[in-house]
Amino acid sequence: MAKITFIQPDGTQDVAEAELGMTVMEAAKQSDVAGIDAECGGSCACATCHVYVDAAWREKVGKAANMEEDMLDFAFDVREESRLSCQIRITLELDGLIVRVPAKQF
Repeated sequence: MAKITFIQPDGTQDVAEAELGMTVMEAAKQSDVAGIDAECGGSCACATCHVYVDAAWREKVGKAANMEEDMLDFAFDVREESRLSCQIRITLELDGLIVRVPAKQF
């Protein structure tokens, strides 16, 4: 199991426990994290699971693949730390991951 902290725009935090192999989006949906709609169910086709990866975690999470970068063009307020949470697979290295939910997703 890994713990993922979702920081909401107002600063509140939701901590989700995720099984290894799940995606960050699946952990968010399982824990009812606000702002992570995942309308496409995790198929990288909607950008409604957009998150900002905390700077300390960006290297471990890695960069977005081309398909994900293309889909991020449809998200609001895209930044260098933007990722689609459906494309981040949980590993032991990601235990403690911190992501922020964009304010425009509400």
